[in-house]
Amino acid sequence: MTGCADSASSPSGESGVSFEDVTKRANLDGFWHRTGAFGEKWFPETMGSGGGFIDYNGDGRLDILLAGGGGWEESDVELKRALWLYRNDGGGRFTLVTEEAGLGGVEAYGFGITVADYNNDGHRDFFFTTLNRNLLFRNEGDGTFTEVGREAGLTAPPEWSSSAAFFDADNDGHLDLYVGNYVKWSRESDLFCSVDGDTKAYCTPEEYEGAIGRFYHNDGDGTFTEWTERAGFRSSPGKTLGVTMLDYNRDGWMDLYVANDMERNLLYENRGDGTFEERGTVSGTAYSQSGRVRAGMGTDAGVVDSTGRPTIFVSNFSREKISVFRHEGDGLFQDRSALSGVGRPGKFTLGFGLFLFDAELNGTLDLFVANGHVQPDIEHIDRAIHYKQRPHLFLNDGNGRFEELAVDNGPLTDSLVARGAAYGDYDEDGDLDILVTENEGAAHLWRNQVREGEGENAPRYLRVQLEGTESNRDGVGARVRVERGEDVQERLLRTGSSYLSSSEMTLTFGLGEQSSVDQVTVHWPSGEMDRVENVKANQTLRIVEGKGREAV
Repeated sequence: MTGCADSASSPSGESGVSFEDVTKRANLDGFWHRTGAFGEKWFPETMGSGGGFIDYNGDGRLDILLAGGGGWEESDVELKRALWLYRNDGGGRFTLVTEEAGLGGVEAYGFGITVADYNNDGHRDFFFTTLNRNLLFRNEGDGTFTEVGREAGLTAPPEWSSSAAFFDADNDGHLDLYVGNYVKWSRESDLFCSVDGDTKAYCTPEEYEGAIGRFYHNDGDGTFTEWTERAGFRSSPGKTLGVTMLDYNRDGWMDLYVANDMERNLLYENRGDGTFEERGTVSGTAYSQSGRVRAGMGTDAGVVDSTGRPTIFVSNFSREKISVFRHEGDGLFQDRSALSGVGRPGKFTLGFGLFLFDAELNGTLDLFVANGHVQPDIEHIDRAIHYKQRPHLFLNDGNGRFEELAVDNGPLTDSLVARGAAYGDYDEDGDLDILVTENEGAAHLWRNQVREGEGENAPRYLRVQLEGTESNRDGVGARVRVERGEDVQERLLRTGSSYLSSSEMTLTFGLGEQSSVDQVTVHWPSGEMDRVENVKANQTLRIVEGKGREAV
């Protein structure tokens, strides 16, 4: 399996990749995430918050949904909104529509957002993880949402949840839900942690007991049943911050990788019946090369080289390299942090949001990492580490080796206290833009300019949208293969990944100079396969399960 041979990745200085900060122009500059901090330095204040892309009104444009953070009864800090929904009006402008969408009265200390059509009605819903009771918002199809968490059976006791993922564990056509939980914390159980022995500092997860993740089986009637123990997820040590989907053994059943903070990472292999076996340690993906746990935050997985096998990426704490695990076959992974080129540059940053996307539209998956520390006074403790940190954009040479993009201006030089990160083509020009959220700070929308100003010489693309019929409506778990001659690209349509955030569900394939592809093949979760041949570049191709191509 190879990338696009006639559009191999260029050295960083010649890539042509650049981003423009369009936050203010897009009308997103009114957003501000709140932690509620008022001097007590309670642990949850360091970890938020997420956001992402959702087409909530079905007009084909990507809207933006942001978690506003939270507040404390003891604090005078005002939380304007727990959720901020911005409607995409086209032309690069957004309008705040939280109240008219029925989200204005939400009360929660919120963290993560996961988007999917869980009830197969053709409208995108979302799941909202919080410090207490998680919330499920059903899209009514008229531009409004109704919170139905309890009604839908999501009745776990109050607990601190982080990242979540919708996926079809048993391939029955209904999206199940995995919810990562962090630690057992409350205001009453808050501990005094200090660096100097006198002044209180934010605690680290070692001080608290982990909270196990939960798995909910979709019953197909709009409700879920908790199957955490039945499905094999009871052994989780908790302290989860990231979760991503993959099918590493290519058996058509979705596996899960879970990134944990100072606990071993987990690889749940699907047994082929919707139950799972945890294989993190035996697979080589649980620890560092020296056998140590790391502070795993965000995670993603995808095919980044010519092997056709997925590689898992995990962002970690400062002075810990970014984790890179490539599947070598037979359920075993190789640690390629050093070989990949991303390990050393990531050693002095603290990564949260992390995702794979084709920034250059050249047919290879690049890596973006959003960085920011958790201790505001870290520079007084470790002079090599900063609280606000620049993001990383690593460009892939097509062989799974990455080089950080060298830039001296633009938003990639901005130092942030970044947390969530997601990608999506909000302006419908074919390339992928970036959304980043900060802790106690703003949201940032960065427009990709790789296709701007080059006319016919601009890199080409193909975007693929899926609609399942026997499979779940979104096509989550479908494997899409794009071929031209010997050049092959493969993507898995998934939810989850990154940190607390949701990227768009349309799949984007960079074609470089190619004007067409020979065929697009979809392997659906149901086991069915669709193939569309002779597809021209620079279009969005919609494929309906069992029917093939459909006009967009």
